[in-house]
Amino acid sequence: MFPRSFQKLIDHFSSLPSIGPKLAERLVLYLWKQDKEKLEDFGERLKSLKNNVKFCKNCFNIAENDLCAICSDKKRDQIVICVVEEPLDIIALEKTRKFNGLYHVLGGSLTAQNSKDLKIGELKNRLKSGDIKEIIIATNPTTEGEATALYLARFIKPLNIKTTRLARGLPTGGDIEYADVATLTGAIEGRKEI
Repeated sequence: MFPRSFQKLIDHFSSLPSIGPKLAERLVLYLWKQDKEKLEDFGERLKSLKNNVKFCKNCFNIAENDLCAICSDKKRDQIVICVVEEPLDIIALEKTRKFNGLYHVLGGSLTAQNSKDLKIGELKNRLKSGDIKEIIIATNPTTEGEATALYLARFIKPLNIKTTRLARGLPTGGDIEYADVATLTGAIEGRKEI
């Protein structure tokens, strides 16, 4: 139906997370309609992404230098680390403006297939310095995220570092009748005095 070069690009876009065939077709059609300079600039930005962006050597966030902007900011609380699964989790937490410590990106959650790929050993090395006083575990509230949180808590406990987990509960504007059991359980267990 589409020319071969068109279809190849559609296939590439379809292989990206959350992009199905229809959205891929619309994206390729949009790009095809752009002028040559805009497309060349887009291509250069893609090349630049791989050439200039790397993982922070300290926390494994995305960075253009050896340290990300957060790790190189001396105004941040250097004794608290929030452990997250992915760099996008940092962006979400930073939007709250409620956390001023450092982060550690695991690169996913524990599964049988990826346990060696996660940055858990690197986290252990960071904790050996003795400077860290609190770890906030901010893995996703999934089965894998919970397993990861329990695993982290077990190896952190003997280090006498305060370890906390993000509270879970009902979203603002949500109805109790539509909440699942795990969400309601988290809301009841994490309740606060008013």
